[in-house]
Amino acid sequence: MNMLAEMLLAEPAPVAIWVLLMLLTLPALVVLANPHGVRDPRRALVDSVAFLRRREERREQERARRRDEAAQTVRYAEEVRVAADQAGYAVQRWHGRWEAAAQRVDATWEAWQQAEARWARSRATAAFGTPFTAQNPTEYAQRERFLHRTVRAAADRGELPASAVADALNGRDGWDARLHPVEQEMAVHRASVAHLERLHRDAVAAERTAWHDAQLARRSRDSLHREVVIAEARAAVVRHLVPAAAPVSVDAARPAVVAGVA
Repeated sequence: MNMLAEMLLAEPAPVAIWVLLMLLTLPALVVLANPHGVRDPRRALVDSVAFLRRREERREQERARRRDEAAQTVRYAEEVRVAADQAGYAVQRWHGRWEAAAQRVDATWEAWQQAEARWARSRATAAFGTPFTAQNPTEYAQRERFLHRTVRAAADRGELPASAVADALNGRDGWDARLHPVEQEMAVHRASVAHLERLHRDAVAAERTAWHDAQLARRSRDSLHREVVIAEARAAVVRHLVPAAAPVSVDAARPAVVAGVA
């Protein structure tokens, strides 16, 4: 047996001859294997050729199916890679938003504390009382102008909402132009503390939301990276079945993969 194998390996011509003889005798074997083929050899031969043709067609269909599956596997790996890249960019954007929100928290905290300090000084000053001034139209007009000017300046600095200016001009929401300027200034400081405290609470809530969104984007990116490893490993096995895989565009890949992961 070893001598026969060595002879076949050394001389491939006999192998080719045997294969050719087997192919030539295959129709005759099929005819003889069929009882009806003995009575009608021509019909049996036609049936044999049709059988071989159908078998070859099934093989071709199977090869085409495997090529299509391989192409889909390779395409999916490319789409996942594009989606993972996009997710990486999204993580950077969300992280930038969180950093901006964190800076906003620090800024509102500092502004709030400064307003608290101003209000404390105002309370300390008011403890000594306010000097007496005559209640006349001129004095009232001066106090009204002082209130409007002080409220508008605080709103311009962001220490009061813009709506406070309209409220002060119309004497709404506790703004009283009849008060002494010291009392008016203390009222402005008190309102500034309340407003800046609200801004700080809103900034803290926004920072927590931004942090949650950044973490969610990071988890999505990590999940896509793990999927990339699996998809590319599968694509490497069948890539040889797809000689020229069509490139996948970013716009085409993003909805199919990112939406599916989400």
